[in-house]
Amino acid sequence: MSQAVSISALSKRDTQVSILIIGFMFFIFGFVSWVNAILIPYFKIGCELSNFQAYFVTFAFYISYFVMSVPASFLLKKVGFKRGMMMGFWLMSLGAFIFLPASMTRTYPIFLFGLFTLGAGLAILQTAANPYITVLGPQESAAQRISIMGIFNKGAGVLAPLVFAAVILKATDSDLFKNLANMSGEARNAALDELVGRVTVPYAIVGSVLFLLGLVVRYSPLPEIDTDAESEELAMVNSSKHNIFQFPHLILGALAIFLHVGTQVIAIDTIIGYAGSMNIPLMDAKVFPSYTLLATIAGYILGIIFIPKFISQVNAFRICTILGTLFTLGILWAQGEVNFMGHQVDLSICFVVLLGLANSLIWAGIWPLALDGLGKFTKLGASILIMGLCGNAIMPLFYGYFADLYDLRSAYWVLFPCYLYLVFYSIYGHKIRKWIF
Repeated sequence: MSQAVSISALSKRDTQVSILIIGFMFFIFGFVSWVNAILIPYFKIGCELSNFQAYFVTFAFYISYFVMSVPASFLLKKVGFKRGMMMGFWLMSLGAFIFLPASMTRTYPIFLFGLFTLGAGLAILQTAANPYITVLGPQESAAQRISIMGIFNKGAGVLAPLVFAAVILKATDSDLFKNLANMSGEARNAALDELVGRVTVPYAIVGSVLFLLGLVVRYSPLPEIDTDAESEELAMVNSSKHNIFQFPHLILGALAIFLHVGTQVIAIDTIIGYAGSMNIPLMDAKVFPSYTLLATIAGYILGIIFIPKFISQVNAFRICTILGTLFTLGILWAQGEVNFMGHQVDLSICFVVLLGLANSLIWAGIWPLALDGLGKFTKLGASILIMGLCGNAIMPLFYGYFADLYDLRSAYWVLFPCYLYLVFYSIYGHKIRKWIF
């Protein structure tokens, strides 16, 4: 493990190179993560699943964050950022290769195990990359740097469903999906085997690329930085702190991350199914997640332009949480129809897209507030926040359950209390430094 250096010791060029490398990593994170938006309806058809069962795609992928985040922090302390990132890429590579036997046998639990392994590798990378980019410059502009990372991440998310759909779906699949119910058992199984088997080659390529990326990052010029450095004043303040649970603003921030990522993944991963309820076929609806992600990118660009010059990152955070609350009510209560990308749809789907804008600066707002003043506890604190990403695993299951129980639109009620809590954290929760009990 190479010697860690302080942020102040990095030159402007070192900082710019580091931001570029971490940005490339966020692109990979986004590509691997947001392809789930197309995997959900794909496996729902190919493996003959209910809404609830199909959302185990996100559960398997993101529950690994809860399992792996704290071990990842200890791994990073032991081997350093660069070796840890290499191991994260290699674990992701293994997860991609697990898709091969799963696709050959059309076995949904094996697919889920592959997704869990992919997520475990990504948890290591996220535990390293998020605190790294947060401390790589002044705290007041952390949201600006995180917004740049978000553009890399969501830009990949725009591409991922489109590229994946182009590779595994054919123009004739619309007829196949319509005729499946009328096929005999043997013909149906053969058609589904062929459909699911199409992921074999793409994931073999993905696994190989991820393995090579691990080597590239390991031998890149990315410096090892000391994310746990603390001033004498901060060291004195934290001298009585012996465990991570003595930082209420961090624990409340982890819950905020849990709810935020849950709302984000619901907005992106459910829109194809919601469009389907309006009689929009999968072949057309496959691009809808990209619209939500483009709205998120628009929010990131606004953040880069206006933070901190015209608006503080905490006020931008507050505005976005309030918008999320209002857009959720728009999904639930909006009446009428509009022409959306050539389709006559319910107005409410436009508010699902707009959630992308509302969600854009929430992640960037939470991180610097939650990590503020942690000092030597920063790596462990980051792992606690990354554990919150299991919200991506759990919240879609609630949505899927209520979608089966009621309907796809009513299920969006699960977002409302989430945004109310985020409003609370943005205004008051991040200021709490002592538990009241």
